[in-house]
Amino acid sequence: MKTTFIPAYDTECAGRCLEACRTIVPLHRELGVPATFFLVTKLLEGAERKPYQELLGQPDFEVGSHTVTHPLLRDHPALNGKGVAWERVVDEVTRSKATIEDAFGRACEGFRSPCGFDDGLAGAPELVELVARTGYTYSSCLGWGPLYTLPVPLYQARTYAELGQPDLWEFPLHGWHENVLKGHNATPARFLLWPPVYPEHHVPGYVKTPEEEFEVLRFFIDKALEQELEYVTPIWHPWSLGKFDPEMKMLRMTFEYVRSRGCAFGTFRELRARRAKSSVAAAAD
Repeated sequence: MKTTFIPAYDTECAGRCLEACRTIVPLHRELGVPATFFLVTKLLEGAERKPYQELLGQPDFEVGSHTVTHPLLRDHPALNGKGVAWERVVDEVTRSKATIEDAFGRACEGFRSPCGFDDGLAGAPELVELVARTGYTYSSCLGWGPLYTLPVPLYQARTYAELGQPDLWEFPLHGWHENVLKGHNATPARFLLWPPVYPEHHVPGYVKTPEEEFEVLRFFIDKALEQELEYVTPIWHPWSLGKFDPEMKMLRMTFEYVRSRGCAFGTFRELRARRAKSSVAAAAD
């Protein structure tokens, strides 16, 4: 099986994300690389709506939901944050999907919760049911290692069948939250696990250059290829990428390296379609 590399962006900050996407998107076009953008739909309510439609409304791009306003949907131990009221959760999950479908004229299949959780959505059965009932076909919310540590191991796809939703897939994220790796809004030391999942993977401190960031990411790409995993996906934020590396040198290095290793590129929507096809084939057998 050829490993698929899925570029994915949590697009959440007014102004700063749009500015970064104006560099990210042309790079994707130049290199012919698809991507999934999980979009906070508050960004589509004002002057940024049309620019985002023009930038992300490409056939090779997928736009998923990152909620309306980026709140915590559940209590979050790693961030010492309390989740919002259930009525707000319902609005954030449902309205964001409707807004994306109205803005881009196609189905919004994927949901990613702000900040992610170490069990995806498994610890909140009512949220699993809501996401499935709203019409999402997959979630990408498992974004932490054991006990809310980093990096996130190379977990692979699973369903929420144990919670009564066998058709709702979870596609975990991998590696480091790159904003944490750069010290943009959190301190890495508080998230480290001992003993580590990958003892051979060592990050001595904040990355200082795009080349250093690429070397951290390359570890997970190489590990996924070595283990012949179905997919590998980074945890990227346009605002943080642009702040650290406005020319997106790291992205170019990454895409060129992935292609040189014979990796495929794809979106989560394509991964979900592949899973559906496999399920149908398995049932037929």
